Amino acid sequence: MPFNGEKHCVGEDQPSDSDSSRFSESMASLSDCECSRQSFTSDSSSKSSSPASTSPPRVVTFDEVMAATRNLSNMTLAHEIAVNENFQLKQDALPESSLAGRVRHIVHQAFWDVLESELNAEPPEYEHAIKLFEEIREILLSFLTPGGNRLRNQICEVLDTDLIRQQAEHSTVDIQGLSNYVISTMGKLCAPVRDDDIRELKATGNVVEVLRQIFHVLDLMKMDMVNFTIRSLRPYLQRQLVDYERTKFQEILEETPNALDQTTEWIKESVNEELLSLSETTLTPGAENSSKPCLSPTLVLNNSYLKLLQWDYQKKQLPETLMTDGTRLQELTEKLNQLKIIACLSVITNNMVGAITEGLPELAVRLKRISAVLLEGLNKETCNLKEVLNSIGVQTCVEVNKTLMEKGLPALNAEVQANLIGQFSNIEEEDNPIWSLIEKRIQLYMKSLLCLPSPQKCMPPVPGGLTNKQVYGPFYANILRKLLFGVEALRKAEASSSTN
Repeated sequence: MPFNGEKHCVGEDQPSDSDSSRFSESMASLSDCECSRQSFTSDSSSKSSSPASTSPPRVVTFDEVMAATRNLSNMTLAHEIAVNENFQLKQDALPESSLAGRVRHIVHQAFWDVLESELNAEPPEYEHAIKLFEEIREILLSFLTPGGNRLRNQICEVLDTDLIRQQAEHSTVDIQGLSNYVISTMGKLCAPVRDDDIRELKATGNVVEVLRQIFHVLDLMKMDMVNFTIRSLRPYLQRQLVDYERTKFQEILEETPNALDQTTEWIKESVNEELLSLSETTLTPGAENSSKPCLSPTLVLNNSYLKLLQWDYQKKQLPETLMTDGTRLQELTEKLNQLKIIACLSVITNNMVGAITEGLPELAVRLKRISAVLLEGLNKETCNLKEVLNSIGVQTCVEVNKTLMEKGLPALNAEVQANLIGQFSNIEEEDNPIWSLIEKRIQLYMKSLLCLPSPQKCMPPVPGGLTNKQVYGPFYANILRKLLFGVEALRKAEASSSTN
């Protein structure tokens, strides 16, 4: 059986040592503040990833666009298979109430009605049934492994359409017997999840209905085979993913030279922010101004990734290099926003009633759980955050009062409750001090983690597919060369003008 109950354990999508070393080499050439003009202008990575070009834009043909689309589609599919352990294909089921669903039902029903009338005719007409068995034979053969010669020969012998036609001419064909053989063979080839379907087939008495359900179960088995193949390929794809994605993205760049525009703008924003930060540092009274500090490419790139935690997915387009992980990044951002709100609620609760509820850890856990449940629909367009926060405030007061009464303590007075609910509702306001504090602490924590020399040894594994630097490190390095070289030239120009 090619996929009978086999299970494959797949590890995290961790980059290999060679992949990490390649990225380190790409970034190493940028980390030295004394790098020469030649090293900045050298094109050691993708030749098409320059953020700016003096030549006029090249006209992209329709064939090039289609080729780039195919490459992107293949890359996205391979990436999803490799990083998403739950990825699988499913049958495209049309809603029965839809026009397409009704049309398909009518057409299929007409086909099986015609087949039934042909088999019930005097004499019976078997040609359509024979063609169905021919199709069934080919499907069964497609499930076999290269070494399944005995079963292959048996299937070809029993479902020999020439022999079945000869039997039909002499009215000796046994449609029910052939159906039973097909069901038995399907039982040998199917995954355990299809055992109940096979039992239902065996219990069906009507020949036409049996054939109809055989094709339904065969469709399910084909999907099982595809998903089994995906699971089998996943470990191989995970080992080859970095080189494969990098190659495919380079092909996309060659076909559409502007395929890094959004990525360049994304990194450029971080460069500008770091420049502003350095300028403020040099202008600080008492700061050492004897030497100009140099921008760190790694710091710039880390800052770019941190910006993704505050990304507005409704208004801003993701960088091209992150498109394949867009859904995962959005889910992480949404989850982080939920955790930030819960953290703010916990801070407010502790400040307001912490002295009263001190020593009641089970209450804090319960309040966090309630908040998480009520914030589940936080990112839906129909969600009214102020109303949700108000509801959480009301529920918090109820839980606190309930706990206090159980301990024989007086409940919160109306003023405290109103103040607590009001502060909860104010979290959504712009420049809320508690939200700003939590946001700043998260940013500092994440930045410190990214700056660790070996973060994978002291923090949970990064979600699959988000070890993005290993794939696009050379492209990022090339963009940073162009941007940082421009910054260096600007500083020299400013220095020369100030001395004059």
